[in-house]
Amino acid sequence: MKYAKLGNSDLTVSRICMGCMGFGDAANGQHSWTVDEAHSREIIKRSLELGVNFYDTAIGYQSGTSELYVGRAIKDFAKRDDVVIATKFLPRTQEEIANGISGQQHIEKMINKSLENLGMDYVDLYIYHMWDYNTPIYDIMEGLNNAVKSGKARYIGISNCYAYQLAKANAIAEKEGFAKFVSIQGHYNLIFREEEREMARLCAEDNIAMTPYSALASGRLSRLPNVSSKRLSEDSYAKFKYDATAEQDGAIIARAHELAEKRGVTMTEISLAWLLTKVTSPIVGATKLHHIEGAAKAVDLELTDEEITYLEELYIPHNLVGVMAQNTAGNANKKQVWSTGNQKI
Repeated sequence: MKYAKLGNSDLTVSRICMGCMGFGDAANGQHSWTVDEAHSREIIKRSLELGVNFYDTAIGYQSGTSELYVGRAIKDFAKRDDVVIATKFLPRTQEEIANGISGQQHIEKMINKSLENLGMDYVDLYIYHMWDYNTPIYDIMEGLNNAVKSGKARYIGISNCYAYQLAKANAIAEKEGFAKFVSIQGHYNLIFREEEREMARLCAEDNIAMTPYSALASGRLSRLPNVSSKRLSEDSYAKFKYDATAEQDGAIIARAHELAEKRGVTMTEISLAWLLTKVTSPIVGATKLHHIEGAAKAVDLELTDEEITYLEELYIPHNLVGVMAQNTAGNANKKQVWSTGNQKI
């Protein structure tokens, strides 16, 4: 495994981040395809053996059960100081807004619940899961700064935002002496490269780490299009993300397969090796041992400039999909993309 500094922090993270959305009680959340605690523990244990020290979860994943599984596994298999734990908080609910719960109060409540779930005194990275259009950004930044000052979070990150929002938030933080975002978790992979428009340039200039999710496009970049998977067959949210661009994406996927065959490696290794030339640490989900084993191998695979060009040259700009398409100012009062399920937070 190789390691890198996480942006403007003193955190040293593995070049692969274990995405923990696939861990959790399948009967108690938004996904039916997640794996139970026993299998989650096997995967986490194996990832630690492979040198992965960076774990990303969220309070919204399977009603908090992902945090529970991750916390218990880390306690049993690793020293707390040897791992970097990231979790995320949801926007204020309509009920909280109606009851006058401020952004600062909301963040305090959310991080306290996450720490309880994880069984930890602090998280290394506390992430603003998606932009809250009903809460002033000043309140969010002050609430996050309070979490850092209290020692409950070492650093803060953001997910699912536009470059202008990240720049605006960090400008407020700089002006007020608040903690600044050190990382951005956006949607970025070989067949969805819209982060290259503005976000990648901002991050390069300000040394903000990119830790993208959907690194393998919900599995599309790890297999040929005619090979299905449990997630794509059961997860309607993931299933239709790329439907409108299936033909153009398929041509790129075919090239990833071609290079994998030529190099004697997997498509996972090719796809992640490409992404590793762009970002600090892609978030890779795993529901089987070979998923994390293949991801770890990608760190040592170096693509030539010609291979990178071959993979990139067919790309055509895409419309936004997923969280970024749904979570807009106009939709702010509608149902959240992530729900807390049955868990009381």
